[in-house]
Amino acid sequence: MLLLIAKEPEIRLRDVAVQVGITERAVQRIVSDLEEGNYLERERIGRRNRYKVHRELPLRHPIEAHRRISSLIALVIDG
Repeated sequence: MLLLIAKEPEIRLRDVAVQVGITERAVQRIVSDLEEGNYLERERIGRRNRYKVHRELPLRHPIEAHRRISSLIALVIDG
């Protein structure tokens, strides 16, 4: 999900749900969790949301915590 949002910051959560294969409600919970952890920031623009991924933060899992989100994004999206 984080990669989809990083690639397309104005993506609708409904579209994320379809691409990931989970319910929109589940996507909303995950996005809320990422916002609470400061991994995502939501900005309301009219009727849409624009998301900012804080790429400078470490990955959440303890095994990968020495890596930054930016390295994952660079590997998968930019690479």
